[in-house]
Amino acid sequence: MNCQLILAALYSAATNPLTSYLRKLRDHTFSGIYQANAFDMAMMIPYFVVLVILAAYGIYRYVLVYNFYRYRGNVPGPPPSISEWPKVTIQLPIFNERYVVERLVECVAQFDYPRDKLEIQLLDDSTDETQAVARACVERQQSLGVPIHYIHRDNREGYKAGALQEGLKTATGELVAIFDADFLPPADFLRRTVPYFVDSKLAMAQTRWSYINRDYSALTEAEAILLDGHFVIEHGARSRCGSFFNFNGTGGIWRRSAIEDAGGWQHDTLTEDTDLSYRAQLRGWKFIYLPDVDCPSELPVEMNAFKSQQARWAKGLMQTAIKILPRVLRSGEPGYVKGEAFFHLTANISYPLMVLLSVILLPAMIVRFYQGWFQMMLIDLPLFLASTCSISSFYLAAQRVLYPKTWWRSIAYLPFVMALGIGISVRNAVAVIEALAGKQSEFVRTPKYRIEAQGQEHGAWLKRKYRKRAGWIPYAEVLLGIYFAATVVYAIQNENYLTIPFLLLFVWGYLYTGIMSLAQGFIERLRFGRAVEAPEPRPAATGVPGF
Repeated sequence: MNCQLILAALYSAATNPLTSYLRKLRDHTFSGIYQANAFDMAMMIPYFVVLVILAAYGIYRYVLVYNFYRYRGNVPGPPPSISEWPKVTIQLPIFNERYVVERLVECVAQFDYPRDKLEIQLLDDSTDETQAVARACVERQQSLGVPIHYIHRDNREGYKAGALQEGLKTATGELVAIFDADFLPPADFLRRTVPYFVDSKLAMAQTRWSYINRDYSALTEAEAILLDGHFVIEHGARSRCGSFFNFNGTGGIWRRSAIEDAGGWQHDTLTEDTDLSYRAQLRGWKFIYLPDVDCPSELPVEMNAFKSQQARWAKGLMQTAIKILPRVLRSGEPGYVKGEAFFHLTANISYPLMVLLSVILLPAMIVRFYQGWFQMMLIDLPLFLASTCSISSFYLAAQRVLYPKTWWRSIAYLPFVMALGIGISVRNAVAVIEALAGKQSEFVRTPKYRIEAQGQEHGAWLKRKYRKRAGWIPYAEVLLGIYFAATVVYAIQNENYLTIPFLLLFVWGYLYTGIMSLAQGFIERLRFGRAVEAPEPRPAATGVPGF
């Protein structure tokens, strides 16, 4: 009998939180008693404004997935027949790429394309020993009969955009293919892309990126999933439904006359590729996306490099929105093209909104708790689902297209992908705010270390040059992670169990990105001392047409 009483007591204690929680959801005893005050309104107005805007961009992701499948018949066919191969210039812009430049040159030298129709430009802005390595690579390939030229600039004005524009002054190709230092294009790249340019209105063909070091770590796996969403769903949906989409700076090929007609490469934004893409399409040029042609590349393996890359893209896209979006909205393009361009170019506004939401979420939770559970379930929950669940459908759809037999394995990475997106929001928010304020920031390159496979020693990049300062942002990320841990405790104390999984994503994301950045910086200082590569100031853009 005593055993039965003890078991009954244990069962009652175990089920009591759930019973209490369900009772609270049904309890309307205090409904209508709550009266809002000034503090509550100061919290709730920005809280709901942010939630509604984030939900709108979440719904936009659903629309992209819908359009991707709705217009699945609008895909490029096989390459058309071609009677005569046009002259092609391949541009390889590099800056301090001592670890990967030789691999790049050797890869491009193997292209299966008529040698008399091919020209390769190694556009080297390097300031270190990369110059000697690059010159030696070019001389070796020249001795083998490869039509390659070494072009070095002492003045780095315009950075990559400036180097590409400088190369065009001596380029002889009708078409121009561009590859960054961390890419390994396949030997048949030109033969699979050039034939599409029999269409005289075609300006650019973009191929899909793939990744040689996807399996290196959890970070690179998450990066690959993030980029797959862009290249499969975003590019796929936009190209299929006839909206504007962008060249990604590498792994693509341009018609030279289209570049010149659109105003050439301009360096008043950090995403000169998107800028030129929109200018060309506004001039009536056509783009094509070739998802079946994949161009292998190397993903960043360290947190600070990944964060600096994402921040550059976030800031550059917002700069392009400020510069180009008014022209798009004033143009004669259809409404769906304008709407797509708006959501595409302004999508990174979600990062400062995410940080704002992070700061006000705890006081907003307290206020909403006293306002009543029914309101939270009816209003807050749908907004949260629109903002967050769309991410899962977006990235899972991309994985299912690429890996139809094994896509389900990516489900395990989705919480990490979502947490990582939250974690980088502080760094990206700063970048977006700088763009909105018109601040010209330092040019931060993404280091490449020739990390190619899972079997390669983890931490091997620590033995190599090109390290970056972490700055103050990791400390802010750790503080936000601790803040959200306290929010989880509050939610548990008040039996607000539905919010806990969502809150844990914030804890995970902020602590992971912050601690990883600080830990990698600490290890670098132990190994190398205080010497790190200082970012180079980006010159102010003056006198650039169209800014």
